[in-house]
Amino acid sequence: MAYAAAQASIGDSEFDRDTTIVPRADEPGVYDAELSAGWTIITAVNGGYLLALVGRALSAALPHPDPFTVSAHYLTSSVPGPAVIRTQVVRTGRTLSTGQASLFQFDESGAEIERIRVLASYGDLSALSDDVRTVATAPVMPAYEDCLGAEAGPAPIPGSSAIVDRLRLRLDPATAGWAVGAPSGKGEMRAWFELADGRDADPLSMLLAVDALPPTAFDLGLIGWAPTVELTTHVRPAPGPLRVSITTRNLAGGFLEEDAEVWDSADRLVAQSRQLARAPRQG
Repeated sequence: MAYAAAQASIGDSEFDRDTTIVPRADEPGVYDAELSAGWTIITAVNGGYLLALVGRALSAALPHPDPFTVSAHYLTSSVPGPAVIRTQVVRTGRTLSTGQASLFQFDESGAEIERIRVLASYGDLSALSDDVRTVATAPVMPAYEDCLGAEAGPAPIPGSSAIVDRLRLRLDPATAGWAVGAPSGKGEMRAWFELADGRDADPLSMLLAVDALPPTAFDLGLIGWAPTVELTTHVRPAPGPLRVSITTRNLAGGFLEEDAEVWDSADRLVAQSRQLARAPRQG
């Protein structure tokens, strides 16, 4: 398989630099951040990137290092620029700790606007048992070199290429017909996933991975921005390369749900998510 060798390392990559948090010395549990324009879709910041940024703040605030389950409600659209993350420890236990966090930006007068609110439980993924009992099966996909990269076609939405330049996505051709005006109508999206600089996967980058593929609405013939309303993600240990499979089973009333699975190089299911999003507006 012609999969790119790692170039950047965890802690020294664009993703890590763009999810940097700076603790306030006079306000425990409060962190300043800068939302990068590199992770935008049109003008809004990607929801998975935001989740990873808030996830990093919770990792710093809680006694356990790794996200196990993270639930986020997206209240208003985030834009590139300064932000502040306010965290609160809800409960600490021997194996799990729970915290909540909100990310705020600022209006013209300097008043804070809440963008995203998160409730999460953290633990230590390295301490988990190796016992696995599952009926889940990995997605059947062509080899990496037989899948389609961004160079195979134009950006589906004008101005939407910023985040694409930071990812190395290779789409399963069976779920890429929308790019040439021939969506399958099944509501499926599958791809090999890696950060563009080759950084290895870790729990924080998997919070990005579940929301990094084109919306499944594209495969339904609905091209446009599909903003996230709510996103819940469960994370487990994950050696790469990763395959991401996302499906939607229902679009009604202008909203759709998406179920994502992330599989590692050993065919283990290492992350799952469910998302509610607005369907792209047509006309």
